[in-house]
Amino acid sequence: MRFEGMKIGFALTGSHCTLAEAVNVLEQLVKEGAIITPIISYAVDQMDTRFGKAEEWKEKLRKATGREPLRTIPEVEPIGPKKMFDCVVIAPCTGNTLAKFANGITDSPVLMAAKAHLRNLGPVVIAVSTNDGLGANAKNIGILLSTKNIYLVPFGQDSPLKKANSLVAHMDKIPDTIIEACQGKQIQPLLVEFPSYV
Repeated sequence: MRFEGMKIGFALTGSHCTLAEAVNVLEQLVKEGAIITPIISYAVDQMDTRFGKAEEWKEKLRKATGREPLRTIPEVEPIGPKKMFDCVVIAPCTGNTLAKFANGITDSPVLMAAKAHLRNLGPVVIAVSTNDGLGANAKNIGILLSTKNIYLVPFGQDSPLKKANSLVAHMDKIPDTIIEACQGKQIQPLLVEFPSYV
């Protein structure tokens, strides 16, 4: 199993429409031997949406990992000093989280988890899911692409005709991105079209 014994902090933010895909990948990582600690943003922790209730998402994470999701800044702060993880994944990563991360703002459990892990020069893997990836957030993607120890999951335009600026990561490529990131490599190709637009 590729991830046998690997300790991964898997952080989820409020792109609720892609939570199910991210949780599927999390479950796959567990099956491949990863030891997953779920970390959730305030939106995932508290917000009920048409894609599911907050408590339902937390229960899915508990069931998949056998662990209680970390959901406060004090809970995730020890990630750095205790060197808790081999890798931290943010999937899905909203435009809001992306912008704050690129500009050094740490005001949520997910951002603190990433910052705490980066202090140990560990890899942070980001799976973007934002309607403004080719708009206001394009510059932030550029910043993160050129930042040491940060790696992006391959992404593409999920709906170029209806949402021209929208970018979404290919969530199924998270495992391969983790493998490459732990070797200090950005997986390639990074820009991958969605099948319906090829």
